[in-house]
Amino acid sequence: MLRIHFTAEDLLGVRFADGPVPLLELGLAVAMLQRRDGGPGFARRRRALGTPRVRAALAPLRQLVPPSGAGPLFLDPPSPDLDQGLDLVRRATATQVRADLTRITTAGLPATALLRRLADQDQDAWRYLERAMRAAYPDLVGAAWPQLRAGFDTDLAWRGRVQREQGLRGMLAGLYPGSRWRAAVLEIPARREVDVRLDGAGLLLMPSAQWTGGPLAGRYSGGTLLVYPALTPLPYLHLPEPAPGTADDPIATLLGRTRAAVLRLTADEPTTSRLAAELGISLPTASEHTRALRNAGLITTARTGRAVRHSCTSLGHHLLTAGATRDG
Repeated sequence: MLRIHFTAEDLLGVRFADGPVPLLELGLAVAMLQRRDGGPGFARRRRALGTPRVRAALAPLRQLVPPSGAGPLFLDPPSPDLDQGLDLVRRATATQVRADLTRITTAGLPATALLRRLADQDQDAWRYLERAMRAAYPDLVGAAWPQLRAGFDTDLAWRGRVQREQGLRGMLAGLYPGSRWRAAVLEIPARREVDVRLDGAGLLLMPSAQWTGGPLAGRYSGGTLLVYPALTPLPYLHLPEPAPGTADDPIATLLGRTRAAVLRLTADEPTTSRLAAELGISLPTASEHTRALRNAGLITTARTGRAVRHSCTSLGHHLLTAGATRDG
């Protein structure tokens, strides 16, 4: 369980990042390429990125970033500029580097020769790491940047709507399935027992369309950052120039075309099989979309005999109504 301890001052200091962070997204991409929980869209992305050039760039990064995404904090400073971020990586103190490397090796990563050389401030090792980060960035992050930005923006639009409906506490509890408040502590399901005390510095939120794992909390010089999966994952995001027929559909802009269609069909409480048939998608893909909508609080799912039926929640109805009003 990840427990985030809030004071009244911390609640007043909850805010969102200005946008995706290049090196954070790079670390998350490295983690995602080692995971198998992203669904068919991420499986296709892994295959597309399986070129010898990308694999060579990933070799040192995989020694530092595990599938859990909890890599060393010195590797992904929250700078909005790639070059400035890489400069901050090189300027990380020896104390911070050793503490971060001790943490990730204690958690299970092997203490490789590269990690030992980084800890000893070997300049050849640091130059090798920087070259690998620069080589991996264009394919893992740069090419997907428009979608990452769109995912960030649409998630913020959705969280703002949830906060208007349910308040700040409701919005925070809705960032990840199964989260709940216990007094002034936000409890988020996680494999390890972690307590984060904000100590009056507030909390900076950053949704990532590239990440499908649990929320990740890290303490940087400016306070605590919480990274969580964005509402619509990367493979289902469209470029900022919408496809024909979607430019005036705010729900498709928020959720993606297929997921918006799934939400609209839940007004008739369809089964997963019917959703797949009507939309021309596979059963696993239909299940993936309904799971995401359920996690966002937009639909509920119930079993009736052998059938699984999906229905729209009041929050989902509000979204559909707002979209219809805007279209009108």
